Formats: sequence, C-alpha cells, structure tokens
Amino acid sequence: MQIIWHMCLHHTQRFKPGTPEKLNRDISASRPSSPLPHLLPSPPPSSLSPPPSSSPPPPPSPPLLPSTPTPPTSSLSPTSSPLPPPPTSSPLPEKLRSRQFWRAVLAEVLGTLVLVSTMLGASVPGPGEAPGGPLYPALAIAAVITSLGHCFGEISGAQVNPSVTLSFLAAKKIDLVRALVYVAAQCLGAFLASGALYLALPHKSTAEVFVNRLGPDVNAAQAVGVEVLCTFSMVFAIFSVEEQRRRESTEPSHLGIGLAHTAAVFIGARFSGAGMNPARALGPALITGYWENHWVYWIGPVTGGVLAGVSHEFFFAHSASRLKLVACLTCKDIDMVETASMSRSSLSTVTQNANRAKQANKGEGT
Repeated sequence: MQIIWHMCLHHTQRFKPGTPEKLNRDISASRPSSPLPHLLPSPPPSSLSPPPSSSPPPPPSPPLLPSTPTPPTSSLSPTSSPLPPPPTSSPLPEKLRSRQFWRAVLAEVLGTLVLVSTMLGASVPGPGEAPGGPLYPALAIAAVITSLGHCFGEISGAQVNPSVTLSFLAAKKIDLVRALVYVAAQCLGAFLASGALYLALPHKSTAEVFVNRLGPDVNAAQAVGVEVLCTFSMVFAIFSVEEQRRRESTEPSHLGIGLAHTAAVFIGARFSGAGMNPARALGPALITGYWENHWVYWIGPVTGGVLAGVSHEFFFAHSASRLKLVACLTCKDIDMVETASMSRSSLSTVTQNANRAKQANKGEGT
C-alpha cells in the first residue's frame, strides 16, 4: 500500500501547474538555439524611417495652455465703433465758396460803379450849357481806366465791362462761371451808379444825356458796325498790353489801355455814342426807361470784343499756333498748348508733366 501511495504522490507533483514565469523559462529552455545567429540576414531599411542623426533630440515643447475662444463681433453690435459718414459734396462749385472769388466780384461791382459814374458825370452839361462833344468823356475814361487798373487790377483784372469779360471767356482765359458772375456784378454796379447820379441831378430832364443814342442819319446797322470797330480796337489793345507786360516787364501798363479807350471814344462818339460797354448802356436804360435801339449796345460791343480776343490770342499773340486754335475749338486745355509752344516741347510731354504734378499734389494733400 505504501508503494502505491508513493507512486500516486510522485505522479501528482509531476503534472502540477507552475507559475507563468516558470512556464516561460521552460518554454525558452525547450526551444532549440539557432546556430550562427550573426550570419542571419538583417531586415532591409525602410524608406520611411528617418535617417540616423548624431544630434541630440530636441527638448520637448511645453504644453500649450488652453486658449479661450474669442466670440465673433458683429458690425451691428452696439459696442463696435460706427462707420464715418460719407463725405457730403456741396452743390455749389468750389470757387463760389472761395473768399477770393467774392472779393474779386465785389471789386467788379465797385469798379463798374466808379467807371459809369465818371462817364455819366462827364456827359452832363453845366447850367445853361449845351451838351458837349466827346472831349470830356474821352479824357474822363482814360483817367478812370488807369486808376481802376491800379486799384483792382491785381484783384479781378479790373475788367468792368461785359464785352471785355466775354472776350476773356472766348479766349479761354476765364471759365464760364466766373464770366457770368462778373457780368452780373458789372450790370449791378452800372445800375447803382446810374441811380446815384439820377438822384443827384437837380433837373431830372437832363438825365436823357445818360442814355446812348444813335447819331443823326445813322441807322442801327451802321451803329452796330461802329460799336464793333470801337470795341475791337479797345479790347485788342488790352490783350496786347497784357501780353507784353507778362513777357517783358512786371509793371502794369494801364495808361496804354486808358489811351485806347480815349481813341475809341473819339472814333465813335458822333455815330453811336461809343458805348463799348453793355453795362454802361443798361444802367441808364433801367433808370430812365429808354430802350430804343438798346440791343445795338449789346450786339456791337460783345461781337467786337470776342473778335478781338480770339484774333489776338490765336493769330497775333507770341504763343499763337494752330494747335492752340484747335484746342480752343475742341474745348481742350489751352494752357497746355501755350506752355508747349513757349517751351518748344511736345504737347504730350507737357501733358505728362502736368499730370505728374497733379498726382504729386494729390499725394501731398492726402
């Protein structure tokens, strides 16, 4: 019995399960070792594996702190700043809001008032005298034109005459807005001068000498021709004297312009009264109500002044050229053509220089 017991006990201990480590050691020990392990082929290097680097690995980056998401702001939210209002453009041109422009307009009003007052006062006969000839008005207009040129020449040009203003407009020396405002100012000055002298007259019947009248045996067409001739000579002298002053000297030559007025009065006084100034004809007509042949003193002076300005500027002036005339007829910038002709440069070069100057001025302004 003891022999059988010992046999059973020995058989039980032989098949008793062991620990996992012991089993692994048993399995490893039971495997046959590979002969010549250094002769086994090594696996091929992978193209995706990074190349070996001798530099030490970079230090680990610090962990990022969780950022708080910023809520999107809306342009309509009350906290956002409001957009600036768009610039409002004034309905009036820029020059009509300029102080210098209205200063020149006032100079035209005062200058025309003085001119018409002088001419009307020189035409009034003394007590018991018959109306005189053209001598007094001729001398008076020379003196007053010379003095007005010195007073208002640097402010508005001392034009004091719608025919002169419209001749400058035809020659593209002033723009349309300035020309229209100047003509209105001149007519206002003539009306104020006529009204002031009419109130100063002791006998209102003598006010008939204020009005321009046609000479004896002179019809309206002949009077228009005389007015065209007188105004042409006067305005042509203004353009010539002004050009000579700009090219040769800075001294004003108002005396030459005044003498040109005197010569024109001597030419046409006995035929049409030598009005040469539509404002001078309008003022007395409004005061006295005498409108016979009034259109003569608008058509004649305006036509003569425009012809004089255009002919001098585009045919007789130092800077006259065919390109300048074409620029006038096509409403282009005459200053560009005049600059090109005086500097003997091409028109395209002058235009490019002017555009560059404008762009530079805009850049400085911004």
